[in-house]
Amino acid sequence: MGVFDRLPPMDHLRSEKMCFVQLIIPAESARVAVTYLGELGLLQFKDLNEDKSPFQRIFVNQVKRCAEMARKLRFFSDQINKAGVRSSVRPALEPDIDLEELEARLGEHEHELLEMNTNSDKLQQTYNELLEFKLVLTKAGGILASSHNHATSAERELDENVYDREVDEGNAYLLEQGVHQGSSGNSGVRFVSGIILKSKALAFERMLFRATRGNMLFNQAPAGEPVTDPISGEEVEKTVFVVFFSGEQAKAKILKICDSFGASCYPVPEEMIKQRQIFNEVSARLSDLEVTLDAGIQHRNKALETVGSQLWRWTIMVKKEKAVYDTLNMLNFDVTKKCLVGEGWCPIFAKSQIKDCLQRATFHSNSQVGIIFHEMDTLESPPTYFRTDKFTNAFQEIVDAYGVARYQEANPAVYSVVTFPFLFAVMFGDWGHGICLLLGALVLILCEKKLSSQKLGSFMEMAFGGRYVILLMAIFSIYCGLIYNEFFSVPFHIFGKSAYECREKSCSDAHTAGLIKVRDPYPFGVDPSWRGSRSELPFLNSLKMKMSILMGVAQMNLGIVLSYFDARFHGNALDIRYQFIPQMIFLNSLFGYLALLILIKWCTGSQADLYHVMIYMFLDPAGDLGENQLFWGQKELQILLLLMALVAVPWMLFPKPFILKKLHKERFQGHTYRFLGTSEMDPDSEPDSARARHDDFNFGEVFVHQMIHSIEFVLGAVSNTASYLRLWALSLAHSELSTVFYEKLLLLAWGNVVSLQILAMVTDSAENGRRGERKRRR
Repeated sequence: MGVFDRLPPMDHLRSEKMCFVQLIIPAESARVAVTYLGELGLLQFKDLNEDKSPFQRIFVNQVKRCAEMARKLRFFSDQINKAGVRSSVRPALEPDIDLEELEARLGEHEHELLEMNTNSDKLQQTYNELLEFKLVLTKAGGILASSHNHATSAERELDENVYDREVDEGNAYLLEQGVHQGSSGNSGVRFVSGIILKSKALAFERMLFRATRGNMLFNQAPAGEPVTDPISGEEVEKTVFVVFFSGEQAKAKILKICDSFGASCYPVPEEMIKQRQIFNEVSARLSDLEVTLDAGIQHRNKALETVGSQLWRWTIMVKKEKAVYDTLNMLNFDVTKKCLVGEGWCPIFAKSQIKDCLQRATFHSNSQVGIIFHEMDTLESPPTYFRTDKFTNAFQEIVDAYGVARYQEANPAVYSVVTFPFLFAVMFGDWGHGICLLLGALVLILCEKKLSSQKLGSFMEMAFGGRYVILLMAIFSIYCGLIYNEFFSVPFHIFGKSAYECREKSCSDAHTAGLIKVRDPYPFGVDPSWRGSRSELPFLNSLKMKMSILMGVAQMNLGIVLSYFDARFHGNALDIRYQFIPQMIFLNSLFGYLALLILIKWCTGSQADLYHVMIYMFLDPAGDLGENQLFWGQKELQILLLLMALVAVPWMLFPKPFILKKLHKERFQGHTYRFLGTSEMDPDSEPDSARARHDDFNFGEVFVHQMIHSIEFVLGAVSNTASYLRLWALSLAHSELSTVFYEKLLLLAWGNVVSLQILAMVTDSAENGRRGERKRRR
């Protein structure tokens, strides 16, 4: 461990050192100070009003105002999306406005939009009603015309005393009365016309028949095309109806039934001349309403464009103000109600920047009293803060998605900058695909300033945020693609000639006749002669599977080594002795030994079966290895490693809980106190006293936690090693799919195009030959 002790401290690989501070801010400069601190983003306030509900806090009215303005902005956004208005990406330059002016302007715009929406809805409803009226006039007029013709023929039959007595009495009565439609007496036949949903027409007719006891005649005609309903605004299938009846009571019943079924009734005159006059009037009103609606829509779209040009800017402003007042609600008023008291955490390096912000806030708010900023001692655990930039921010977010490191713990994101894109490249290594990915990443990086000031979609925003991740993935994909020697699944002789050639000089197909090694191995990556050979798949399978295991073992060892540096940084010798050392022994006794066997097999060219070696290492440790022996003393080494792995498990499990119990007893009895307190000191007054900590220690919980941790590590070592085989599986799948795409799509399409070109050339040459033959004959 002396080598590790001489290493420099990992200051840049850990979370920043934090300090607990207190701010005493005058009331007149509180809002400006919190605004400047929020823009700096290096101070985390502690909520001092946890016992109060949101409605009991000081600035609840301001928060409500901001919430109401946010609601109005969401309303504007919905209206803009509904109208399909394209707002400008870059907001128009306007002078800065304060919150009160913004609130008044938003109220005016909302009132104007609501009024325009109300008027537009009314006009649209009137327009739809007139469309229905026009349709009813057309269809009902035809029904009335046919009824009139039928009545005329009936009158002739009555004059000739030829009447069919087998006709239904009710219909005969109505038909007889229909002769006198033009009469002004109350005994004549009347009718009600309107329009109803097609799905309700049958039930509507039955209800009318039952209500009038059959004393009615129901005629209907389909609308023929979907009609916009005036109430719901949806396009539905409707049917025009005309109901003939007699009597005022029947009329009242029919109108009530129409109302209950949601049918719209429209007055249609009997005379054709009046029908044409009303039809012309309705058509004229419809044309006028169309012009009015178009003008209203244009005016509304202009108003939405005006709002949309500033919507993004106003939304950011409201969000900032709401965040400021939410933060102010975390602070406490002092006794005099003249200043606010706040507490929070900040990085040590940021204290000078915070003080500068507070001085600027005091100056800009014209306050006569400065803001007091000082450190405080606390027993609370500090929060974790990692300093990032635009390059490392995406990697930090990926790591934080799995879990945030504890205070002053090693930051895995630093190592993920290399490991994450490299493992991606191992799975999708192809320098042709890598170049495409590199071009996309370079476009995002070169347009960084332009894209950062625009509002992007969800997918584009995710890609832009991870532009440097994509860049590294592309670079590593090109590197791994050169190792795999794949350019869209096609190999190239980039670093020299292949080490293999045909057995005979006359051989034209190296894949079928066989290959022999004639020169030194290919300098870099996979030899291109493997592509398409009979042993390509077994060779690449073996290569990528073993490489995945090597990288997995290396990365797991890196994680365990980081746990050593964490334990050493926090001065925890127990974790080093009873966690780091047995974990290293267990992992490398099994899987580290497997990685060693892989390297030896590659270096020596042995044909040993590593599956057999690892399986019988557990089943028959003392058995003869035979052809699977890779080096002298392998059997004895395997027995030793197996015993070490077995010893490492109880080493991880038992010592640490019992040692912690012993240390706790000694601390409680005062055996390990560094100093003795006076008799006047109350042991309960100190939170770190032995009596205060005596009840906190629970041996059962500590032992169960250690047992879970040990079992999780043992099982995780096996499962994680198997999980790294996904690198091999996805790499193989990517390579095979690229090959299928190249051979079955590109080559096939290219072959068809070439065949067509050759066929066209042959056809042209044959046609030219015929023409020449004809000329010679002439």
